Amino acid sequence: MMKMMTFSLTTKMKKMNKRASRTALLLAVATLMVPGALCITVGTPSLLAQSTQKDRTVDGKVVNKTEAILPGSVVYLKDTKSLSVKTYICDEEGKYHFGALSQNTDYELWATSNGVKSNTKSISSFDSKSSYYFVLTVSGK
Repeated sequence: MMKMMTFSLTTKMKKMNKRASRTALLLAVATLMVPGALCITVGTPSLLAQSTQKDRTVDGKVVNKTEAILPGSVVYLKDTKSLSVKTYICDEEGKYHFGALSQNTDYELWATSNGVKSNTKSISSFDSKSSYYFVLTVSGK
């Protein structure tokens, strides 16, 4: 008798779980069909745009005032929000590259060679470009 009661209770619980699952599914579908709920998803293009934005890249070269390349120069990229600085040592052609930069961050870029600094270039979060090319000129004393 005890075994039969356990079986019938288990069967009843399974049937109740199936009904609860169906009810939850129907509620979820009904919520999606409500016009206001649909507008929340469609009405937020800024959230959709953020997820599809590409990272930025910055490339360029470092030269002196006569436009001769300066291999081994150090290029600095400063995140103006967090104040963190990334560096890049130019290759033998004076070239540098920074990748995977956020579209939502402002940056400052400059180079040094033999203790002399170039002018600073700025990259604004309001600029929609995804790639930049800067020639940084380091002028001697």
